[in-house]
Amino acid sequence: MIDPRPFAQLGRFDNDWLNARYHFSFSGYRDPNRMQWGALRVWNDDMIKAKSGFAPHSHADMEIITYVRTGAISHEDSLGNKGRTGAGDVQVMSAGAGVTHAEYNLEDEATTLYQIWILPRERGGAPFWGAARFPKDDRAGSFVALASGFDEDQAAGALPIRADARLMAASIKAGERLSYTPAPGRRIYVATPAGAIEVNGVTLNARDGAAIKDEAQLTFTAHDNSDIVLVETV
Repeated sequence: MIDPRPFAQLGRFDNDWLNARYHFSFSGYRDPNRMQWGALRVWNDDMIKAKSGFAPHSHADMEIITYVRTGAISHEDSLGNKGRTGAGDVQVMSAGAGVTHAEYNLEDEATTLYQIWILPRERGGAPFWGAARFPKDDRAGSFVALASGFDEDQAAGALPIRADARLMAASIKAGERLSYTPAPGRRIYVATPAGAIEVNGVTLNARDGAAIKDEAQLTFTAHDNSDIVLVETV
């Protein structure tokens, strides 16, 4: 089962500094058929204008992953963490029992990113934040785990999260094919930051998404040079 979600049909929010598209119900956008996908609760496609961003606000009991597509995002939180995450790289914040943070685009250009929220295995716990660089060349033609709740992915360099889920990314050139085999019973959500692909014969254009389940194997075929980001979760 593959349920494509074209970019033009996503929930939307626009103001003077943020243009957001919501793959799932979020803020003022409500669709009872798009509340979550397994443990995946939020997938927001944000464009944050230069010298602006999210003022301090609080979270609890959520694993929050930020995948930066262009520009950079600067983070600071109530734990004393500060950091700048650039294009192609990832930061994670495990909100645990509660944390306050702010996210700013301090650059001279707009920043585009995916913000992804995943429900944790358990509520509470000490919050933490981390970030890592993931050069795009390292995922050319293959999937790489960027954030994961599984030991084997963390041992290979994925940022840790406290959820039964993993965030994967790959880049493929026009005409190339790439396969991915989900674990039995898992759900997949896939998005295309750039390019155009087919997944098991279903076309996804730039910034589209798709909810997938009950597919023993996924075959991605690139129509253009394309990036693929997916979450596999319970």
